[in-house]
Amino acid sequence: MAATGAEAADRSLLEGAAPTGDASYGATGSQPSGEREGQGERPRMSPEEVMAEVMRNADEYKRIIWNAFLKGLAPLFAEAMGTFVLVFCVGCAVTSPTPSPWAPVAIASVLTVMVYATSNISGGHLNPAVTFAMALLGKKSWSSVVSYWLFQFMGAFSAAAAYKIVCAPHLAVVAPVPPFHAGYAIGTEMIYTGLLVFTVLSCAVSKRNNPPSDPNQFFGLAIGFAALAGGFACGHISGAALNPAVAVTLGLGSGKDPHWALTWFGAELAGATMGAALFRMLRANEFASGEEAPEAEGEPPVPDYKLRCLAEFVGTFVLVLTVGLNVVSGSRATAYSAAAVLMCMICSVGDISGGHFNPAVTVAVLLSGREKILRPDAVRYVGAQLAAGALAGLVYAFYHLGSGVADKSIKLVPGKGYDTTQAALAELITTGVLAYTVLTVATVKDYKTRDVAGLVIAFALTGGSFAVGSVSGGELNPSVVLGLVLGNAINPGTGPVLNWMALLTCEFLGGMVASGVFRFTHRKEFMAPEDKETVKGLNEEADEDVEAQS
Repeated sequence: MAATGAEAADRSLLEGAAPTGDASYGATGSQPSGEREGQGERPRMSPEEVMAEVMRNADEYKRIIWNAFLKGLAPLFAEAMGTFVLVFCVGCAVTSPTPSPWAPVAIASVLTVMVYATSNISGGHLNPAVTFAMALLGKKSWSSVVSYWLFQFMGAFSAAAAYKIVCAPHLAVVAPVPPFHAGYAIGTEMIYTGLLVFTVLSCAVSKRNNPPSDPNQFFGLAIGFAALAGGFACGHISGAALNPAVAVTLGLGSGKDPHWALTWFGAELAGATMGAALFRMLRANEFASGEEAPEAEGEPPVPDYKLRCLAEFVGTFVLVLTVGLNVVSGSRATAYSAAAVLMCMICSVGDISGGHFNPAVTVAVLLSGREKILRPDAVRYVGAQLAAGALAGLVYAFYHLGSGVADKSIKLVPGKGYDTTQAALAELITTGVLAYTVLTVATVKDYKTRDVAGLVIAFALTGGSFAVGSVSGGELNPSVVLGLVLGNAINPGTGPVLNWMALLTCEFLGGMVASGVFRFTHRKEFMAPEDKETVKGLNEEADEDVEAQS
């Protein structure tokens, strides 16, 4: 059968014939030699001429190749150096005669410094568990995980060798800290490694927490404070390595029970998985695609109330658990540890729920008006916070039973020489100060405290806790009171009901008083924009105008 014109054209293309006329599939038709000459085509260079050209530009080629090489290695060397400094500090801090309460402070300080120093080069991981979590979330390729781990462990082993020279014959040992057995230690390594990883992801990786136009500057502080919280909470239980580069190198280098180093490695990777899963759960919209993906610019959408309540639950749980673990492990820095975990959780999920983690604070925000929180949401928040406190109390009770004070009941009673009235009044005043601080630095308009709000609130908790700790215990939070009461009930020994009920009631009253004081001191927050311009004492320009008219 004779082929049609179209079929003949297709066949000619398949057979390699050049098209004619208007057809063009990338092939060029024959051109007269005159046209090719008119285009000034560059003559082909001989091999000798090519080599001569390369030699003339050798320096430029070397510079390009060298810069590309250094650009690829810079992040890896930054990770190696940062991990070296961190592990060296850990080794020296835990083996030196430095008082133990200051060892977590030293380690957290160095971690904060090195995160800021290397974040713009490598991301400031300095922890194989962080890199592992990044890969789980698709934020890093698995091939880059291998290279990061190689250099992180290279820096860590070098640091372990250096610290052994400096601190010999004293060596750091990675193992459960008596009287706690392996189960307790593995549990705390998982929980607080998860907290550290979750803080890194939420503060340094989250798109919502780092808008393109105004990325946060608190990420390094939050990461350091997460390590500080874990150091005090589980340092007397597991040693608080919270980092495979620390656990493996120091554990294997000690020569004692090296299997614990590998056990800690597995526990920390499990904790990293937990932290990554929680991050993905709370920030699912950051992994959405298509129509569900968040807008790149503009105000991000308000999270669903379920996510906000989950954020409040998680933050309150780790806060109450941290207080409980400090108590049962005999820590002398409970207030520091509680303030540190409060700060890192405010920075981590404050953009989701507001970061209350305290029923008294939620009541204060509700009563302060301005629709900062609606009544149904406030009820949900308080329910989530109290439920989290109760669950943390049960976990705390489990650790209490395995501690060196298992035969003692830790009761919520006034300190020696004080009565219930004094303790309740102390809690009312200090909880009111904490709630007032939250209202003034985290809920007011046009006040640039975004990057320091968590730190300021943590200072308020630290000051209040230390100030009245010997009088009332310095809980400053109904969820903490509930968690400690339930935990002690299991031992058993809740103490007189009147005592802890008085503390609970006065903490709520403290939140109410704070809202009233706030309404009085921050009139501008409750006025219409047109009224603010004519009221003396609200802004400098209005004051100058009033004085000029008088």
